[in-house]
Amino acid sequence: MKALIAGASGIIGHGAHEALREHGAQVKGLGRRPVEGIDTVTADLTNAEETLNAIREQAAGTTHLFYAALAPDSDLAVEADRNGQMLDNLLDALEQAGAPLERVVIYQGFKIYGIHLGTKVPTPARESDPSHMPPNIYQAQEAMLAARAETANWDYVVLRPDVVVSGNINGNPMNIATVLGTFAAISHELGIPLRYPGSETAYRVLMQITDAALLGDASVWAAEADGISGEAFNITNGDVFRWERLWQDIANYFDMETASPVPLTLADHMADKQPVWQRISQKYGLAENDLEKVVQWGFGDFVFNTETDVISDVNKIYRYGFTPRMDSRQSLFAAFDRLRERKIIP
Repeated sequence: MKALIAGASGIIGHGAHEALREHGAQVKGLGRRPVEGIDTVTADLTNAEETLNAIREQAAGTTHLFYAALAPDSDLAVEADRNGQMLDNLLDALEQAGAPLERVVIYQGFKIYGIHLGTKVPTPARESDPSHMPPNIYQAQEAMLAARAETANWDYVVLRPDVVVSGNINGNPMNIATVLGTFAAISHELGIPLRYPGSETAYRVLMQITDAALLGDASVWAAEADGISGEAFNITNGDVFRWERLWQDIANYFDMETASPVPLTLADHMADKQPVWQRISQKYGLAENDLEKVVQWGFGDFVFNTETDVISDVNKIYRYGFTPRMDSRQSLFAAFDRLRERKIIP
């Protein structure tokens, strides 16, 4: 397998890279900038000519594409159009370069079920659930893939994780483990208990996460399994939790006291915490003293204020042959351990 991972700087891309390398594949990443520890093809996917030149020169032998690239936008129509075009440009480049492409593995999120629209998604969400009114980035990409695959020599498989947890950031701070770790560190430094920063309702709903290593293993399976062409699969750790129960465990991990939730808009409320983080960074010799490069508080606001159950039905992927699962509590703690080892959090 000669794998190309688009979006190699993200936690999904990093998890796929580790799993594919362990599997024995030849792996290259693709990103706008070189990614530490990954042989990177650099290209801006919004630029068709630049993408074609980069693929011709460095990735013309690609047999499997893992697509985790993302260019978000607050305008859903712009986001869908831009990201659909990025994927289209890359597929054009691979085909024009004569790449012997066999399969595309693309990643979607729970957003495919409409959670971002403020609606109460029927749970457990199933891959066969009816779609909602576009625009939606994942709808646009999957429709384009399905149309192209009808006449292509390759097929595609969709993986649908939710809130991916990793001990790596690689310049991508959209990781709930780093949100929790930095929030705990700042709370500890200020001498206050670890208090859930979202709404009381969100504190008590059922939630789920997907471990990046588990998703990496699922990526290898999705690349090679027979009989799954054109199928979509939910992939989570396989359990659910309430922050109300898990929060005390997180506080215990960081050797902190906790107290009742205090709803905050983290993006606003943590905007003045750079001096505190600077102090923490110097005290513990951390690798990054710029808080904005470590954590994306807006992502935490979204996760901690989701007021409806978020549960994916994972029976389909089990039926088709991928059966590993993971304890979400241990998944988070393992991510904290790795972030500490890498001196991202104290």
